[in-house]
Amino acid sequence: MTERSPSLSAEQGRSSVLAFAFLRGALAAGLGLGALAVLAMTLWISSPTPDNGPGGALHVAVGLWLLAHGAELIRTDTLGGAPAPVGLVPLLLAVMPVWLVHRAARDALESVEERPAPPAAGAFAMVSGGYLLVGAAAAVYARGGSLSVYAPSLLFPSAVVVMGAAAAGVWTASGHPIAPPSWAPVRLHEKLARTRFRERAEAVCRSAAAGVAVLLGGGALLVAVALVWHAQAAQQSFVQLSGDWAGRVPVLLLALVLVPNAAVWGAAYGLGPGFALGTASAVTPLAFSGRPALPVFPLLAAVPAQGPGTVLNWAAATVPVAAGVTVAWFTVRRAAPAHAGREDAWSLWETALTAGLGAVGCGVGTAALAAAAGGPLGTGALAEFGPLWWLTGAAALAWTALLGVPVALLLRAWRLRGSDGGRRVRRSVGETAAAECAPAAQVPAKSPGQVPQEPDDGSRRWWKRSGRRDEDEVAEAVPGPGTVRVPVRASGCVPAAAASPATGGAASASAAGGRSDDSEPYDFLPTDPWHERTARPGEAGPSVDP
Repeated sequence: MTERSPSLSAEQGRSSVLAFAFLRGALAAGLGLGALAVLAMTLWISSPTPDNGPGGALHVAVGLWLLAHGAELIRTDTLGGAPAPVGLVPLLLAVMPVWLVHRAARDALESVEERPAPPAAGAFAMVSGGYLLVGAAAAVYARGGSLSVYAPSLLFPSAVVVMGAAAAGVWTASGHPIAPPSWAPVRLHEKLARTRFRERAEAVCRSAAAGVAVLLGGGALLVAVALVWHAQAAQQSFVQLSGDWAGRVPVLLLALVLVPNAAVWGAAYGLGPGFALGTASAVTPLAFSGRPALPVFPLLAAVPAQGPGTVLNWAAATVPVAAGVTVAWFTVRRAAPAHAGREDAWSLWETALTAGLGAVGCGVGTAALAAAAGGPLGTGALAEFGPLWWLTGAAALAWTALLGVPVALLLRAWRLRGSDGGRRVRRSVGETAAAECAPAAQVPAKSPGQVPQEPDDGSRRWWKRSGRRDEDEVAEAVPGPGTVRVPVRASGCVPAAAASPATGGAASASAAGGRSDDSEPYDFLPTDPWHERTARPGEAGPSVDP
């Protein structure tokens, strides 16, 4: 029956492929939501004093899932009774939905034997639509719980995050193209092809990503050192929040999912702008001022003491310095590769422009992470909590541009330091060979016993010595009967006076080049029958009377 069943038409096949992509997006949303629901139900079961039933635990799971996409929640069960916003997104929790959407869009473009691959635009639309449909249903369900959703935040940034992850998945499945779209003008394609746009764009993306990674790694290192320095305060806050092991597990999990946020905060601290602990307090390497609204939490125990900063606080500036050097290093890896000549390297302007664009990308990426790592935790003093995104991005751009561009130019000059000398040697060898290929009439004749003398002006030229070494290439062969010794130079210049021994080839060579047979390297070339006939007067035409 399978063999006799009619095959699908082109329209039906395209519709089924798009429907399958839509199901992939809905399935990705269901997997993320289900994982958080299982975690919330497990913690609710293990809790010794559960407040609400399983419905309350499911509402918390849905709220956390929406928060992971960037949506702002409204907490209704506060002590004062007034609703309080919650907009601080745990970045580690946001990795799961982003990865699921990316994988769904990437796999939707894979073609199998029974099903062709859909178009890229159709796969993007269907995967995003399926995922957002499940998200809308979850937002409607969360309205009746203790964590409702602020409706405008569902469009921005939640929908933007989903569509961005889907677009990244389609781009990955298409082979990471870095070029203008196909509908762009042909002249634009040709111009970008001549300027090696793809190579420079890859260098910019790599240097920007490396700079952001160094900033995050340095921020995480600062937080780790501060936690070790304030280990006793961190332990006290952890014990204060949870009395038994059943209560300590949720606190530990919350601290783990907030570790990337702490790394971004540490990077903002090292860059200089720092972060805010409420509307009336700011923490920078120069000073910790104001009245902080500091909740009790283990990660917040790493905040330095109030007052002016010390040398240890100022040492955090090594993080942006390392980021600027990293941007320069990744730029020079493409601009001047190892063992490359000056003609293969990028120009000074191209190197500086690429390093500058990498610094711009690093600033944009840092600003986006700073905007995602902070947010309100309530009303009043807790309305501002975390780094200020535009100031952090501007500081990252300034540090990496002011350090990355000059360091990139210095590294380029260091890598190309030996290229000029090698080119001068090759030019000198070529000039020497060209001089030897000059006509014999231009070379002054020398007496047979005269030894060539070089002008002694007190300094011997190194290029003459290196030129003599590279001037001739000698092909060694054992002379046998029927061979003629003909001078052959590496430059391809053969003296016109070269002849057989019977016609005085050695004397002619000496007269033409001004060198004796002993000072000129020779190559032994086998003779053919034509040479033998011309070398014997009896076989090669009329003889010449000496």
